[in-house]
Amino acid sequence: MSDKPNIPAPNSLVKYASATLVSTSGKPIKDKKKGRDAAPQSITNAQTEDILNSILPPREYTMEKQQLWIQCVSSTPAKREDVILLQENLDKKLQQRQARETGICPIREELYAQCFDELIRQITINCAERGLLLVRVRDEIRQTIQAYQTLYESSIAFGMRKALQAEQRKTDYNNKIKQLETECQDLSKQVEKIESTIEDMQRQDQEQQEHEEAKHRDQVNFLKNANKVYKEELEKFLTGANVKK
Repeated sequence: MSDKPNIPAPNSLVKYASATLVSTSGKPIKDKKKGRDAAPQSITNAQTEDILNSILPPREYTMEKQQLWIQCVSSTPAKREDVILLQENLDKKLQQRQARETGICPIREELYAQCFDELIRQITINCAERGLLLVRVRDEIRQTIQAYQTLYESSIAFGMRKALQAEQRKTDYNNKIKQLETECQDLSKQVEKIESTIEDMQRQDQEQQEHEEAKHRDQVNFLKNANKVYKEELEKFLTGANVKK
């Protein structure tokens, strides 16, 4: 069998075992380690590995010559030093990737999820039931976070729609205000024109009234003078008639 290819190390806090060649040129590789006369402890280890693979699926790599390699999570029990090293690697990656210390941070969320998966791997090796229970807790947390994320995205979309609607209403109201202001200006011009016409008509009526009054006074004066003349002539006539008698 050829040497192992240069398979990149997983960029994860989860500890993986060495890669294994499972097929070459489309043909599967037989596992000679497994047999019918396996010890009960081997069967338990195999069941643990199956549980680990179901919790944390293996990584697959396709290399040259149609070689398929898989890399499963490590089934080696963890020691106290492994937990301390996990904490140090977590702090190191948080600093290297410049994760935020508070607030929403996808980088910090990803690294802590990897750390939690590694803890589940370590616990599952010692107690599969405890590991499966932690998987339920992990999946519930992920579903809750996903629900909050969906709710957040929906609220953002709802807010954007409301903002666009408010902006559209604002534009409509501004256009309506401009239209009403234009109508008010037109009506103000009409009022000014009507008031100017009324003033002209009042001035013409005043002039006409003054002309009629002047004409009436002239007629009255003319009649008064004519009446005075008629009285004088009548008095002269009456005086002359008395003298003849």
